[in-house]
Amino acid sequence: MLNPASYIDHTLLKPETTPGDIAVLCEEAVEYGFASVCVPPRFVGQAAEILYGSGVRTGTVVGFPLGYETSAIKAEQAAHAVRSGAEEIDMVIPLGAARLGNYEEVVDDIRAVVERAEGRTVKVILECCLFDDAAKRMLVEAVVAGGADYVKTSTGFAAGGAVLEDVRLLSEVAAERLKVKAAGGIRDWSSCRSFIEAGAARVGTSAGVAIMKQWMHHAI
Repeated sequence: MLNPASYIDHTLLKPETTPGDIAVLCEEAVEYGFASVCVPPRFVGQAAEILYGSGVRTGTVVGFPLGYETSAIKAEQAAHAVRSGAEEIDMVIPLGAARLGNYEEVVDDIRAVVERAEGRTVKVILECCLFDDAAKRMLVEAVVAGGADYVKTSTGFAAGGAVLEDVRLLSEVAAERLKVKAAGGIRDWSSCRSFIEAGAARVGTSAGVAIMKQWMHHAI
């Protein structure tokens, strides 16, 4: 049976998060062998120190969750994250520009972050609930043009989260040029498995431990 651990980005992005919460998150990630943790920028250094040598990658967010910082600010956020020890960055596109079809602005925004990420993995959040399928297709092309590694469905902070149809669409358009990350409302093993089967190479969730416990129960 598929082990979901290597697909999971163990995530804690609540505004009230404390250093103690981050320590627990990292300990859980090591225990279960998750792909990464995704933590608020101010906790990157702490997470990187705890996870050093564990094989679990340290991730954080840029322009999160609204995406409306300038590209220069996002680029500096990415550079600061890298200096602090981040190995993965999840960024939000300029959603207003995307809604207007200003895809070149989206490409430039992504490229600014990718350049300052200095080779670290960059995942680009589209917030799929805001766009029709034609726009999603164009946005995948923008992510490719911007040089990122993943296209991601959602922040988990908007009106809608991950939807299987979106993951299938993003996977189809990406055509192996990008990987796909599903995030937003994935809280059990059944849902996690469905998103992986639909084409997600990563699953962002704050319910990683619950998913693993359910998976282990079914694997017995």
